[in-house]
Amino acid sequence: MKSPEESVFVCRCEEVTEEEILEAIKDGATTINGIKRRTQAGMGLCQGRTCRRIITKMLVNATGQPEAEIYPPTTRPPVRTAKISEFINEEDD
Repeated sequence: MKSPEESVFVCRCEEVTEEEILEAIKDGATTINGIKRRTQAGMGLCQGRTCRRIITKMLVNATGQPEAEIYPPTTRPPVRTAKISEFINEEDD
């Protein structure tokens, strides 16, 4: 295992290393979603915009899958907290 100084971060938002992604692939991840579930790569602020291409290339190299068959991860809209009062229209009284 590499020391933290030697680690190469693929997903900077979630601090997921190249080694962690390769381990996820070794453990059976064959899709970006599979890697995401095992490592949280692509779940940070950029939502994978920075690391998705690198992860795709890693999957191609490790599994031999054609790049065209590696589908983008499922997307989810951003969530933020809201006060209930923001949903109440007081003018309807």
